[in-house]
Amino acid sequence: MELWHIPVVFTAGILAGFINTLAGGGSLLTLPILIFLGLPTAVANGTNRIAIVAQCAFAVAGFKKKGVSNFKLSLLFSIPAILGAIIGAYFAVDISDILFRRVLAVIMLLILGLILRNPRLRQTQSPAENHQNSGGNSNSLGRRQLITAMTALFFIGIYGGFIQVGVGFIIIAALTTITKFNLVVTNSHKVFIAGIYTIFALIVFAFNGKVCWEIGLCLAAGMGLGGWIGSHWAVAKGERWIRVVLTICVVAMVIKLIV
Repeated sequence: MELWHIPVVFTAGILAGFINTLAGGGSLLTLPILIFLGLPTAVANGTNRIAIVAQCAFAVAGFKKKGVSNFKLSLLFSIPAILGAIIGAYFAVDISDILFRRVLAVIMLLILGLILRNPRLRQTQSPAENHQNSGGNSNSLGRRQLITAMTALFFIGIYGGFIQVGVGFIIIAALTTITKFNLVVTNSHKVFIAGIYTIFALIVFAFNGKVCWEIGLCLAAGMGLGGWIGSHWAVAKGERWIRVVLTICVVAMVIKLIV
Protein backbone atom coordinates (compact mmCIF):
# COMPACT_ATOMS: atom_id res chain seq x y z
CA MET A 1 0.00 0.00 0.00
CA GLU A 2 1.43 3.37 -1.05
CA LEU A 3 1.40 6.41 1.26
CA TRP A 4 -1.27 8.31 -0.69
CA HIS A 5 -3.61 5.35 -0.38
CA ILE A 6 -4.03 5.97 3.36
CA PRO A 7 -6.00 9.28 3.26
CA VAL A 8 -8.05 8.10 0.28
CA VAL A 9 -9.06 4.81 1.89
CA PHE A 10 -9.63 6.37 5.33
CA THR A 11 -11.85 9.16 3.97
CA ALA A 12 -13.83 6.73 1.84
CA GLY A 13 -14.26 4.61 4.95
CA ILE A 14 -15.75 7.47 6.98
CA LEU A 15 -18.30 8.27 4.27
CA ALA A 16 -19.17 4.61 3.71
CA GLY A 17 -19.52 3.91 7.43
CA PHE A 18 -21.87 6.86 7.86
CA ILE A 19 -24.00 5.84 4.86
CA ASN A 20 -24.08 2.17 5.87
CA THR A 21 -25.25 2.96 9.39
CA LEU A 22 -28.10 5.20 8.25
CA ALA A 23 -29.17 3.15 5.24
CA GLY A 24 -26.80 0.98 3.23
CA GLY A 25 -24.84 1.00 0.00
CA GLY A 26 -21.56 2.25 1.44
CA SER A 27 -19.77 -0.64 -0.22
CA LEU A 28 -20.61 0.90 -3.59
CA LEU A 29 -18.10 3.56 -2.62
CA THR A 30 -15.46 1.34 -1.03
CA LEU A 31 -15.39 -1.61 -3.45
CA PRO A 32 -14.63 0.49 -6.57
CA ILE A 33 -11.89 2.30 -4.64
CA LEU A 34 -10.32 -0.97 -3.53
CA ILE A 35 -10.41 -2.25 -7.10
CA PHE A 36 -8.96 1.07 -8.34
CA LEU A 37 -6.05 0.57 -5.93
CA GLY A 38 -5.24 -2.65 -7.76
CA LEU A 39 -6.98 -5.33 -5.76
CA PRO A 40 -8.62 -8.19 -7.71
CA THR A 41 -12.42 -8.20 -7.42
CA ALA A 42 -12.54 -11.20 -5.07
CA VAL A 43 -9.82 -9.74 -2.84
CA ALA A 44 -11.57 -6.36 -2.77
CA ASN A 45 -14.77 -8.14 -1.80
CA GLY A 46 -13.03 -9.93 1.06
CA THR A 47 -10.97 -6.94 2.20
CA ASN A 48 -14.09 -4.80 2.42
CA ARG A 49 -15.44 -7.18 5.11
CA ILE A 50 -12.79 -6.05 7.61
CA ALA A 51 -14.15 -2.53 7.45
CA ILE A 52 -17.77 -3.72 7.62
CA VAL A 53 -17.07 -5.52 10.89
CA ALA A 54 -15.39 -2.44 12.40
CA GLN A 55 -18.11 -0.06 11.23
CA CYS A 56 -20.87 -2.28 12.63
CA ALA A 57 -19.07 -2.68 15.96
CA PHE A 58 -18.80 1.08 16.43
CA ALA A 59 -22.37 1.60 15.23
CA VAL A 60 -23.69 -1.00 17.70
CA ALA A 61 -21.79 0.74 20.49
CA GLY A 62 -23.23 4.08 19.40
CA PHE A 63 -26.82 2.80 19.40
CA LYS A 64 -26.22 1.16 22.79
CA LYS A 65 -24.96 4.42 24.25
CA LYS A 66 -28.10 6.16 23.00
CA GLY A 67 -30.32 3.51 24.59
CA VAL A 68 -31.48 1.92 21.33
CA SER A 69 -30.55 -1.75 21.45
CA ASN A 70 -31.82 -5.24 22.18
CA PHE A 71 -28.86 -7.60 21.91
CA LYS A 72 -30.90 -10.69 22.72
CA LEU A 73 -33.24 -10.15 19.77
CA SER A 74 -30.41 -9.00 17.50
CA LEU A 75 -28.44 -12.15 18.28
CA LEU A 76 -31.48 -14.30 17.59
CA PHE A 77 -31.90 -12.58 14.22
CA SER A 78 -28.18 -13.09 13.50
CA ILE A 79 -28.15 -16.90 13.77
CA PRO A 80 -29.82 -17.65 10.40
CA ALA A 81 -27.90 -14.78 8.78
CA ILE A 82 -24.61 -16.35 9.88
CA LEU A 83 -25.51 -19.66 8.29
CA GLY A 84 -26.52 -17.93 5.07
CA ALA A 85 -23.39 -15.75 5.00
CA ILE A 86 -21.09 -18.76 5.22
CA ILE A 87 -22.85 -20.31 2.22
CA GLY A 88 -22.79 -17.04 0.27
CA ALA A 89 -19.10 -16.41 0.93
CA TYR A 90 -18.19 -19.78 -0.55
CA PHE A 91 -19.93 -18.76 -3.77
CA ALA A 92 -18.14 -15.39 -3.91
CA VAL A 93 -15.04 -16.51 -5.81
CA ASP A 94 -16.51 -15.88 -9.28
CA ILE A 95 -18.86 -12.93 -9.69
CA SER A 96 -20.58 -11.96 -12.95
CA ASP A 97 -20.29 -8.18 -12.60
CA ILE A 98 -22.60 -7.22 -15.47
CA LEU A 99 -25.45 -9.53 -14.46
CA PHE A 100 -25.04 -8.61 -10.80
CA ARG A 101 -25.27 -4.88 -11.49
CA ARG A 102 -28.46 -5.20 -13.56
CA VAL A 103 -30.23 -7.48 -11.08
CA LEU A 104 -29.20 -5.38 -8.09
CA ALA A 105 -30.45 -2.17 -9.75
CA VAL A 106 -33.92 -3.73 -10.12
CA ILE A 107 -33.86 -5.01 -6.54
CA MET A 108 -32.96 -1.58 -5.19
CA LEU A 109 -35.86 0.07 -7.01
CA LEU A 110 -38.24 -2.54 -5.63
CA ILE A 111 -36.93 -2.02 -2.10
CA LEU A 112 -37.25 1.75 -2.39
CA GLY A 113 -40.85 1.39 -3.52
CA LEU A 114 -41.57 -0.96 -0.62
CA ILE A 115 -40.06 1.40 1.96
CA LEU A 116 -41.84 4.50 0.62
CA ARG A 117 -45.19 2.69 0.43
CA ASN A 118 -44.95 1.04 3.87
CA PRO A 119 -47.40 2.90 6.13
CA ARG A 120 -45.22 2.24 9.15
CA LEU A 121 -42.35 4.11 7.54
CA ARG A 122 -44.48 7.15 6.85
CA GLN A 123 -44.97 7.75 10.57
CA THR A 124 -42.55 10.35 11.83
CA GLN A 125 -41.38 9.88 15.41
CA SER A 126 -39.50 12.25 17.59
CA PRO A 127 -36.07 11.27 18.94
CA ALA A 128 -37.63 10.84 22.39
CA GLU A 129 -40.16 8.35 21.03
CA ASN A 130 -37.39 6.50 19.26
CA HIS A 131 -35.59 6.03 22.59
CA GLN A 132 -38.70 4.45 24.04
CA ASN A 133 -38.54 1.64 21.49
CA SER A 134 -35.19 0.55 23.02
CA GLY A 135 -34.44 -1.88 20.19
CA GLY A 136 -37.74 -3.72 19.92
CA ASN A 137 -38.94 -6.63 22.03
CA SER A 138 -38.97 -10.29 21.03
CA ASN A 139 -42.03 -10.77 23.22
CA SER A 140 -43.93 -8.27 21.10
CA LEU A 141 -43.36 -10.39 18.00
CA GLY A 142 -45.67 -13.28 17.21
CA ARG A 143 -44.18 -16.68 16.47
CA ARG A 144 -45.06 -16.32 12.79
CA GLN A 145 -43.34 -12.91 12.62
CA LEU A 146 -40.22 -14.27 14.29
CA ILE A 147 -40.01 -17.34 12.04
CA THR A 148 -40.65 -15.23 8.93
CA ALA A 149 -37.97 -12.72 9.93
CA MET A 150 -35.40 -15.43 10.63
CA THR A 151 -36.16 -17.22 7.36
CA ALA A 152 -35.76 -13.97 5.44
CA LEU A 153 -32.47 -13.24 7.24
CA PHE A 154 -31.08 -16.64 6.22
CA PHE A 155 -31.47 -15.76 2.53
CA ILE A 156 -30.30 -12.19 3.15
CA GLY A 157 -27.23 -13.70 4.81
CA ILE A 158 -26.48 -15.69 1.65
CA TYR A 159 -26.55 -12.50 -0.39
CA GLY A 160 -24.56 -10.57 2.22
CA GLY A 161 -21.91 -13.27 2.37
CA PHE A 162 -21.72 -13.30 -1.41
CA ILE A 163 -21.30 -9.61 -2.20
CA GLN A 164 -22.52 -7.39 0.71
CA VAL A 165 -23.29 -4.37 -1.49
CA GLY A 166 -26.71 -2.95 -0.64
CA VAL A 167 -27.53 -5.59 1.97
CA GLY A 168 -28.45 -2.84 4.44
CA PHE A 169 -31.38 -1.84 2.24
CA ILE A 170 -32.59 -5.43 2.13
CA ILE A 171 -32.34 -5.94 5.90
CA ILE A 172 -34.21 -2.68 6.51
CA ALA A 173 -36.96 -3.59 4.05
CA ALA A 174 -37.36 -7.07 5.54
CA LEU A 175 -37.37 -6.08 9.21
CA THR A 176 -39.61 -3.02 8.86
CA THR A 177 -42.11 -5.01 6.83
CA ILE A 178 -42.14 -8.09 9.07
CA THR A 179 -41.59 -6.66 12.56
CA LYS A 180 -43.09 -3.17 12.07
CA PHE A 181 -40.20 -1.66 14.06
CA ASN A 182 -39.38 1.95 13.18
CA LEU A 183 -36.25 2.82 11.20
CA VAL A 184 -34.11 3.79 14.18
CA VAL A 185 -34.79 0.48 15.94
CA THR A 186 -34.41 -1.42 12.67
CA ASN A 187 -31.02 0.21 12.06
CA SER A 188 -29.82 -0.83 15.50
CA HIS A 189 -30.66 -4.46 14.64
CA LYS A 190 -29.27 -4.14 11.12
CA VAL A 191 -25.76 -3.11 12.16
CA PHE A 192 -25.62 -5.89 14.77
CA ILE A 193 -26.77 -8.57 12.32
CA ALA A 194 -24.47 -7.38 9.53
CA GLY A 195 -21.50 -7.18 11.89
CA ILE A 196 -21.98 -10.69 13.27
CA TYR A 197 -22.51 -12.53 9.98
CA THR A 198 -19.71 -10.56 8.29
CA ILE A 199 -17.23 -11.94 10.81
CA PHE A 200 -17.98 -15.43 9.56
CA ALA A 201 -17.91 -14.35 5.91
CA LEU A 202 -14.53 -12.70 6.53
CA ILE A 203 -13.17 -15.95 7.95
CA VAL A 204 -14.15 -17.74 4.73
CA PHE A 205 -12.48 -15.07 2.55
CA ALA A 206 -9.35 -15.05 4.73
CA PHE A 207 -9.12 -18.84 4.70
CA ASN A 208 -9.10 -18.68 0.89
CA GLY A 209 -6.46 -15.92 0.77
CA LYS A 210 -8.86 -13.24 -0.47
CA VAL A 211 -8.05 -10.48 2.05
CA CYS A 212 -5.52 -7.61 1.98
CA TRP A 213 -5.14 -6.83 5.68
CA GLU A 214 -3.16 -3.57 5.39
CA ILE A 215 -5.73 -1.79 3.24
CA GLY A 216 -8.59 -3.47 5.07
CA LEU A 217 -7.48 -2.19 8.49
CA CYS A 218 -7.04 1.35 7.15
CA LEU A 219 -10.52 1.23 5.65
CA ALA A 220 -11.84 -0.26 8.89
CA ALA A 221 -10.54 2.70 10.90
CA GLY A 222 -12.45 5.12 8.67
CA MET A 223 -15.65 3.05 8.60
CA GLY A 224 -15.55 2.58 12.36
CA LEU A 225 -15.50 6.34 12.82
CA GLY A 226 -18.23 6.79 10.21
CA GLY A 227 -20.38 4.15 11.90
CA TRP A 228 -20.04 5.85 15.28
CA ILE A 229 -21.01 9.24 13.83
CA GLY A 230 -23.88 7.72 11.85
CA SER A 231 -25.41 5.92 14.84
CA HIS A 232 -25.50 9.11 16.90
CA TRP A 233 -26.86 11.13 14.00
CA ALA A 234 -29.59 8.56 13.36
CA VAL A 235 -30.94 8.69 16.91
CA ALA A 236 -30.60 12.47 17.18
CA LYS A 237 -32.37 13.21 13.90
CA GLY A 238 -35.02 10.51 14.15
CA GLU A 239 -36.79 8.36 11.58
CA ARG A 240 -37.72 11.10 9.12
CA TRP A 241 -34.12 11.96 8.26
CA ILE A 242 -33.08 8.32 7.94
CA ARG A 243 -35.84 7.89 5.35
CA VAL A 244 -34.50 10.88 3.38
CA VAL A 245 -30.94 9.55 3.41
CA LEU A 246 -32.21 6.07 2.57
CA THR A 247 -34.04 7.33 -0.52
CA ILE A 248 -31.06 9.34 -1.73
CA CYS A 249 -28.72 6.37 -1.25
CA VAL A 250 -30.96 3.94 -3.12
CA VAL A 251 -31.41 6.28 -6.09
CA ALA A 252 -27.67 6.99 -6.25
CA MET A 253 -26.93 3.28 -6.01
CA VAL A 254 -29.28 2.39 -8.87
CA ILE A 255 -27.75 5.09 -11.08
CA LYS A 256 -24.27 3.81 -10.27
CA LEU A 257 -25.25 0.25 -11.15
CA ILE A 258 -26.93 1.12 -14.44
CA VAL A 259 -24.33 3.56 -15.77
